[in-house]
Amino acid sequence: MFRPNMFFLLLLPPIIFESGYSLHKGNFFQNIGSITLFSVFGTAISAFVVGGGIYFLGQADVISKLNMTDSFAFGSLISAVDPVATIAIFNALHVDPVLNMLVFGESILNDAVSIVLTNTAEGLTRKNMSDVSGWQTFLQALGYFLKMFFGSAALGTLTGLISALVLKHIDLRKTPSLEFGMMIIFAYLPYGLAEGISLSGIMAILFSGIVMSHYTHHNLSPVTQILMQQTLRTVAFLCETCVFAFLGLSIFSFPHKFEISFVVWCIVLVLFGRAVNIFPLSYLLNFFRDHKITPKMMFIMWFSGLRGAIPYALSLHLDLEPMEKRQLIGTTTIIIVLFTILLLGGSTMPLIRLMDIEDAKARRRNKKDVNLSKTEKMGNTVESEHLSELTEEEYEAHYIRRQDLKGFLWLDVKYLNPFFTRRLTQEDLHHGRIQMKTLTNKWYEEVRQGPSGSEDEEQELL
Repeated sequence: MFRPNMFFLLLLPPIIFESGYSLHKGNFFQNIGSITLFSVFGTAISAFVVGGGIYFLGQADVISKLNMTDSFAFGSLISAVDPVATIAIFNALHVDPVLNMLVFGESILNDAVSIVLTNTAEGLTRKNMSDVSGWQTFLQALGYFLKMFFGSAALGTLTGLISALVLKHIDLRKTPSLEFGMMIIFAYLPYGLAEGISLSGIMAILFSGIVMSHYTHHNLSPVTQILMQQTLRTVAFLCETCVFAFLGLSIFSFPHKFEISFVVWCIVLVLFGRAVNIFPLSYLLNFFRDHKITPKMMFIMWFSGLRGAIPYALSLHLDLEPMEKRQLIGTTTIIIVLFTILLLGGSTMPLIRLMDIEDAKARRRNKKDVNLSKTEKMGNTVESEHLSELTEEEYEAHYIRRQDLKGFLWLDVKYLNPFFTRRLTQEDLHHGRIQMKTLTNKWYEEVRQGPSGSEDEEQELL
């Protein structure tokens, strides 16, 4: 039987950490305002629309009745989008890079925000709210959410910065195995700390992954950089596969309660909540953006709101009474996940071709290519962008002398990056290349020494 604690302790942290660690931070932070608006405020809007709709429809005896906190908890968990299929199609068709980053960036933060909102609703359920007015309940929920969100983000950021300083001043590059072990410890540390002080471990580990990728990663040896990338990708892929396998097996693993009216209205509310999230916020953002979000892009963003493994795990994690209510929410969540993945996900490619969103191909010939994620080409073992090979002189020439930097990017390049990362000397760069060459030659030598290794060696000697 799939246990929610196993999901939150073992399967979810590698997925969330890898999302932050493999993120292309330049493109992400260029659109950070839009992504934050969609992922935080948009998710909250969707949660309130779905939760409020379920509550009022229940009061009108149209569907099964749920109280306010249970309705909001369901609205929060079902608002977690997982557009994996859409992102894969975007990369295959080379759609507009801004559209790709908006959908990709929203999906990264959206999972953590949805989990925090669901935990907020559960926290209110555990308290006795009978003598508290509606406004007081709302203010308590808002305060709890802000504490969870910003407190967890600050803890994850602080842990990532500490890891950067530790690996900058303690040189472990000659022992990659120990260096890799330290990275794994720092990767899981914020999750345990956050859960220990009643914050969100998922939010903490997400921000820790982003910070460690931006600073700590460049203090590692080239061998550990590659090892860290490939290990995280492999573990995250296996965890996602296990979760979706559990999702398929769950259809037969526990009793269901199916109510056609509840399922239909929930699907309608999910689609409507997504529309209320995307379209008004996109029109608002267009007043401040140079690259406008077109109506076609808005429609694709709305259509790409697929639901995945996180809503399913959260539905099992809800402690609802009686048992029939939990079975109803679990069954409805599974149906919505399958509906969005099969119908919406399967229709994304023909819809994009029909709406001609591939117009970015022409612009890509004349503009600099934008890599939206370091996981875009999974087959590449060595990625030059993610290998730290800038010497002190190259760093100054490439970044600090640029005149177009401003805001946080200027502060990061001028002060934060030099403080938290090690600038390589020519000697360090030469040693790293020798280390990589030695490792590669050793690997080839071990491959040759297979069942017929001795014969191959004799032929080489001849």
